[in-house]
Amino acid sequence: MTKHVVGTVAEIPPGGRKLVDVAGRSIGIFNLGGEFFALRNRCPHQGGALCEGPLGSCISSAGPGHYEMSRGGEILRCPWHGWEFDVRTGQSWFDPKGVRVKNYEVAVVAGKNLKPPAPDLVPGPYVAETYPVSIEQNYLVVEL
Repeated sequence: MTKHVVGTVAEIPPGGRKLVDVAGRSIGIFNLGGEFFALRNRCPHQGGALCEGPLGSCISSAGPGHYEMSRGGEILRCPWHGWEFDVRTGQSWFDPKGVRVKNYEVAVVAGKNLKPPAPDLVPGPYVAETYPVSIEQNYLVVEL
């Protein structure tokens, strides 16, 4: 699996999202109360831009005239046809065992712990002057 830096923690406030392209895939990164989740930005129904849809709540009912809302901002609705998915897991709300959206692991990594990819370079006879660089933020890293 390959890790990709997709932004900083500060870029996505709680309840917010960011769309990114990673290795030819459109992916939505969501901040649910300080926890980060990533979903493929493609509805399995007809390929709509799923991660551009509205976030809603889970609504349940104990009987007529009574309803209860929970999990505010955790249910993503496709803007094309309204299919609903759990942002935390990618499972569909209507058929959790049969239909889902691809989800990806997201890690928050301190900038000082990020390691640049090591290029396959052949050492030469010359040495370049280098300078120390520090990274002082927390970054979001998605694993594909």
